[in-house]
Amino acid sequence: MKSLRTIALKEAQNRISPEVKSPSSKISDFFGANVFDKRKMRDFLSKDVYEKLISSINQGELINSDDANQIATAMKAWAMSAGATHYTHWFQPLTGTTAEKHDSFFEPSGDGAIEKFAGSALVQQEPDASSFPNGGIRNTFEARGYTAWDPSSPAFIMESKAGKTLCIPTVFVSYTGEALDYKAPLLKALAALDKAAVDVCQYFDKSITKVNASLGIEQEYFLVDESLFNARPDLLLTGRTLFGHMSAKGQQLEDHYFGSIPERVFTYMVDFENEALKLGIPLKTRHNEVAPSQFECAPIYEEINLAIDHNQLLMDLMEKVARRHHFRVLLHEKPYAGINGSGKHNNWSLITDTGKNLLAPGKTPKNNLMFLAFFVNTVKAVSEHADLLRASIASVSNDHRLGANEAPPAIISIFLGSQLNDVLDEIEHSRISKKIKEDNALWLGIPKIPQILLDNTDRNRTSPFAFTGNKFELRAVGSSANSSAPMTILNAIMAEQLTKFKVEVDKLIKKGDKKDIALLTVIKKYIKESKSIRFEGNGYSQEWEDEAAARGLSNIKTTPKALDAYLTEKSAELFAATNIYSKREIHARHEIMLENFYKKLQIEARVMGEVANTAIIPAAIAYQNSLIANVKGLKEIGVDSKVSLDIVKKLSEHLEIVKTNIDAMLEERKVTNKIEDTREKAIAYDEKVKTYFEVIRYHADKLEQIVDDSVWPLPKFRELLFMK
Repeated sequence: MKSLRTIALKEAQNRISPEVKSPSSKISDFFGANVFDKRKMRDFLSKDVYEKLISSINQGELINSDDANQIATAMKAWAMSAGATHYTHWFQPLTGTTAEKHDSFFEPSGDGAIEKFAGSALVQQEPDASSFPNGGIRNTFEARGYTAWDPSSPAFIMESKAGKTLCIPTVFVSYTGEALDYKAPLLKALAALDKAAVDVCQYFDKSITKVNASLGIEQEYFLVDESLFNARPDLLLTGRTLFGHMSAKGQQLEDHYFGSIPERVFTYMVDFENEALKLGIPLKTRHNEVAPSQFECAPIYEEINLAIDHNQLLMDLMEKVARRHHFRVLLHEKPYAGINGSGKHNNWSLITDTGKNLLAPGKTPKNNLMFLAFFVNTVKAVSEHADLLRASIASVSNDHRLGANEAPPAIISIFLGSQLNDVLDEIEHSRISKKIKEDNALWLGIPKIPQILLDNTDRNRTSPFAFTGNKFELRAVGSSANSSAPMTILNAIMAEQLTKFKVEVDKLIKKGDKKDIALLTVIKKYIKESKSIRFEGNGYSQEWEDEAAARGLSNIKTTPKALDAYLTEKSAELFAATNIYSKREIHARHEIMLENFYKKLQIEARVMGEVANTAIIPAAIAYQNSLIANVKGLKEIGVDSKVSLDIVKKLSEHLEIVKTNIDAMLEERKVTNKIEDTREKAIAYDEKVKTYFEVIRYHADKLEQIVDDSVWPLPKFRELLFMK
């Protein structure tokens, strides 16, 4: 009988890509076709209601019930004209995925039936809150929770073969008002940042009344043929290969990065890009990444809330479209041991309502002083809350990647580039000049800063947080993560820091300092105080670990301990000052993240035991039995059988170690599962149960190298990585 691996290999070899046709040769013809955007709002809404909705989007003003009814009616009319029959509130619970509950527009009436969508249904729905992670906020018998419309993220239509659904982005909160999702805290952080940033902008430009955080998310991912994926229980259930010896050819030739995209992959890319573009996701870039079968896509920058919604939607789209092409998308941070993992680089900047990027230097000392204010405050904010930022990117899957050869280390540091480092050093050590220039403007002696830093600042791929021209790039976010978590923290710490900055500057002004002198005085102080977080060298080196320790920087390598930063007094003060999390909310989230950590390790341990016991060990024993028969046969005819006998002995050694450690891991799991404290249980799974993984895998992979290839049950790395 043919093995599942043999069948899978044959299916993978005979794949034919489906035909993909773009809606038009011009992307502009169909971009946003499935989005209730401003143009469609104007077409379907009265001018008065349209203006109120735009005001709500831009300024956060409330929408009354009458206007909500008109908006709902217009939304329904547009959606039905596009073929939609149902609607859903689309939200982001703390499961790590998106959620939706579909309701039909159809309603029975006395005369038969009508299509109805009221403003109340648009604004609020009631999914079962007890069935989502809540960290103890809701009892199991208390089911009520609410989704509430987020007007700042436009409604969209999701298409499938079976039909179309109007999706309305929402927040998700408990009956008592606590946030149960990623979006609600993010919106609070953005509001806090907006206010704090505008207050600082007023020192430089009174016309600025709003500041938006901007974000561009680079998404890395792997593709694997669906049949090969289904033949690997570890990939199917955990998203990563728990077993597998490295292929003889991996990424060592560096021939995949930016190489010609394989035809089958290219067809898939075009397909999911078309779907994404119709949903208003502004995908701009696609290319091969470093590892074989690894790829990347990236959009144009957007307002941060929309960018994150689009990334969550994109990941869902990528997986759905992959099925049409008999692919599976691997978003796990480290699906294959020994080769590059995947990240989700978050490129963050601040944009004013006048169109100015606050992280871009200008031509004049005044503009450069404004740039320095926001630039140095960002460095200071990360310096003050490095542990919290580290916690925001922590997960069981990202632990496999952080500190590996392709990913930023667990030590949070900032790379600025030699030019900006020199500028900050010069400001720190120079006296503040108070000379009057010919135009009577105060000259502060600020060093000249190149306007275009993109060409002058090299990238440091080992830095978790790097300045790359006119933005900061948080490189440490994992590929499967919801970027709301780190972006909530980054925007919150920036809001707090800018608020503190304004207080200090105002104090100096009140004492009699001129405004520009006060600004530069505080900037100089912050440069000195945050200097330890700046690092330009190789973040992978042992020398950096030693130096970081000497500087007093944390190096928290595992999630359970990294998450402690959420519960410190400093973090509590931050969350209270920015009104992002109550104590109850943050303790609940801490509990949820710890549970998620140990439950995923629990699943991995179970899968590892099952695959070893039911697939790897039987295959090795079957091969061993054939060798034993061979040894006996050779002896019967008087031939020396040393080779076969040596292989039998090696098989026995590796089998014994695998089985012994599988059984020991099972017993350790039983002990660990009895631990009641969630943090202690997570640490125990990490430090006791997980320690068995490496030795089990090592000896199972040794068996893979010995056992007859024709009877090995699992698709090998060479097949998973190189079969396109």
